[in-house]
Amino acid sequence: KSSTSSPSINYMLPGACPVPDTMPMAAGWLLRHSVVMCLLLHSLVLMTCCFHHAATSCSKNCYCSESEAGGKTVRCSNLQLTEIPDDLPNDTRRVYLDFNLFTAVPANAFAGLPYLATLDLSHNELAQLEPGAFRGLGNTLQFLDLSSNKLKNFIPEAFEGLRAQANLTNNPWHCDCSLQLALPRVDLEAASLAGIVCQTSDPADIGVEGLAFLLAPEIDLCVIMKKTTDVAMLVTMFGWFSMVISYLVYYVRANQEDARRHLEYLKSLPQVSIPGKSEESSTISTVV
Repeated sequence: KSSTSSPSINYMLPGACPVPDTMPMAAGWLLRHSVVMCLLLHSLVLMTCCFHHAATSCSKNCYCSESEAGGKTVRCSNLQLTEIPDDLPNDTRRVYLDFNLFTAVPANAFAGLPYLATLDLSHNELAQLEPGAFRGLGNTLQFLDLSSNKLKNFIPEAFEGLRAQANLTNNPWHCDCSLQLALPRVDLEAASLAGIVCQTSDPADIGVEGLAFLLAPEIDLCVIMKKTTDVAMLVTMFGWFSMVISYLVYYVRANQEDARRHLEYLKSLPQVSIPGKSEESSTISTVV
């Protein structure tokens, strides 16, 4: 009986190239590993894109734009924010945080923005700038707007390293000796400090209210402190002088008491008559 072999049938998708049944095993191994390498490369690209998006994406609820000159602008104006956003993109060059509800700027609030050139914090409720509030911005920041807030006390440690132009107007500044001593310790542009207009002062009757402090150089807010120091020195000297006088008085009185007791002791001794002495001489001797 003769046997006939039926031809083998390969089922393929349309347009696919036929693969011979006799393909070497090496080709199959290469194909499988090529697919794995392709998947790994694709995952790496996705991770890179995700990290880049996380670093350059816009802050939540804020509006971001890119300028033609380069650099990102982030606008978070009038959003009723109470805390400085901590997700500002690190490639930001301009940040607008005006018309919010910030009451303080904590230390290192903008330390992660190495390219920041403009910072607007105007029209908030700022009453405190903590030391180091603008740390890390000394080499890049060009303009700082702190106008229309509630700043009273000038904290030089908050502006450490800044050489920017600052707008400090429309704040209820309290001018006293500490302010006078603090101004030479900052590197802000001199015109910026002209925005410190005294609403209150210490002493209150020195006549600086309503004046820009830098425009009244003849006013010495530390004069009361100098007077207090002089008075303290005078009181101290008077105290020492009183102690010396009191000691001298005590010493004299103590010696007088010893002399009186000694005199009474001498008087209590029996009288010895010496022949040839007159009665008058004896009386004088007894008195002595």
